[in-house]
Amino acid sequence: MVKALFELNPALDRAALAADFAQHGRLQIRDVLTDQTAREIRDILVNQTDWGFALQVGTHGKPESWRGHELRAPGGAQAVMEKIQQTDRAAADRDYAFRLQRYSLVEAYLGQWNPGSPHDLLLEHLNDEPFMALMRQVTGIPELVKADGHASCYGPQQFLGKHLDSHVAEGWRIAYVLNLTIDDWHPDWGGYLMFFDEDGDVEAGYMPRFNTLNLFRVPQSHAVSYVPPFAPRGRYAISGWLRDQ
Repeated sequence: MVKALFELNPALDRAALAADFAQHGRLQIRDVLTDQTAREIRDILVNQTDWGFALQVGTHGKPESWRGHELRAPGGAQAVMEKIQQTDRAAADRDYAFRLQRYSLVEAYLGQWNPGSPHDLLLEHLNDEPFMALMRQVTGIPELVKADGHASCYGPQQFLGKHLDSHVAEGWRIAYVLNLTIDDWHPDWGGYLMFFDEDGDVEAGYMPRFNTLNLFRVPQSHAVSYVPPFAPRGRYAISGWLRDQ
């Protein structure tokens, strides 16, 4: 059970992946996990996660988050709805904003929200040698020592505004997104990881296809595109940063 929860695809061409990443500074690795593993993790996200919510209003605002039980408390959902309206206004004013469903793997682990849970095991696997060795090999950064992470779900009308991930002083070197959406995600449903040049044109865009791992050096200008109301399912993923401290 523990092994199957996070088993890397043994057929990955690591040398070719490393060469691609060295050239472009970003990469999408398809079929990064075994199919059984990826489906098991997706089931954990879809059916076994007590989703909270996270957002930020404006560049000078601070990220705010609520756990699932806080959303269910009296007045909890209403407080979040008021903040959501503020993210609309910030985005309309060309300011930074984001909103999404979130479950912090790191906070859950350190805070012992549910000790021994599948979410705790996922974080342990992300920091175990098989995954970290792959990350060091593909990125060419031997100093990578750990991964943080959170489960995310971009549902209808949720998005991540254009930003840089510039926390280099905190040890952020590589951003990663392990996509665990439905098998046949459609382009019209949004949720793309997009990269921008200095003129605001999209240089690259990655569909959140099932069982793919996106990697990119930070800082880079990027965003997650708006998921429209007609999207039938959320964009499920595990995201975070690979760090050298």
